[in-house]
Amino acid sequence: MTLNEGRRVRLAAELRLTGTVTLAEGSPAGGDDIAGSLSLGAGIEGTVERVDSHVKEQGHEVREYLRLTSLLDDFGHQMPPGSRGQLEEQIASLVPVWQAYEQEKDRVTVRVRLDNGFVLDDVPEDLFTTA
Repeated sequence: MTLNEGRRVRLAAELRLTGTVTLAEGSPAGGDDIAGSLSLGAGIEGTVERVDSHVKEQGHEVREYLRLTSLLDDFGHQMPPGSRGQLEEQIASLVPVWQAYEQEKDRVTVRVRLDNGFVLDDVPEDLFTTA
């Protein structure tokens, strides 16, 4: 599912956020860090404010596969049979890596302002369903 800015969404699973909470500057309570925990129940609704797509990175073997297949496509018909055979073997050894890369999805994160005032930022889009 791809979410769009402005779309109403619902939290699909309960979340528990833990970590260090720092009070805002100028707070009369002081500046000490506090360990905190917050639970958000499934079903809380909000609005998508931003959608960020993080393109999957190509590893060395994926780039090598692309380079070798391009070489074969462009110059394979001119190569001596032995060289062409070696190139095809190299490509064949990289096919599983290429197939795994092709099956990966780009990582999409969202910023959602929940109706209760909380903002979840840089969270995977699959934590939400459309409302």
